[in-house]
Amino acid sequence: MTPVLWWNYPVWLVSSVLEGLLVASYVRIGPAEARETSTPGRPRTARALGAGLLSAFAVGCPICNKLVVLALGVSGALAYFAPVQPALALASVALLVHALMRRLRAEKVCEVPS
Repeated sequence: MTPVLWWNYPVWLVSSVLEGLLVASYVRIGPAEARETSTPGRPRTARALGAGLLSAFAVGCPICNKLVVLALGVSGALAYFAPVQPALALASVALLVHALMRRLRAEKVCEVPS
């Protein structure tokens, strides 16, 4: 079994908070508004989904990930995928920050009924 590295916990915490904030920003959108915010052919949530998957790959054990082991084998996962995981973690956090900033910038201001 591979040990948990020190940077796994902060990446896990930061990515889950950012993903939670991003998902929470979609709570008040109704069906008609959701259609307006997506671009033709590719919804804007693709960045968030990709960033969430990247963070799962980044913090997961390299030999516990069946897709990586299937593609590279156990020795390949340890030799090639494990050193790339910190870069995946940085990329996932950067994508989550980018997606959250774009989402909050594009958020429409709605009046709260009194």
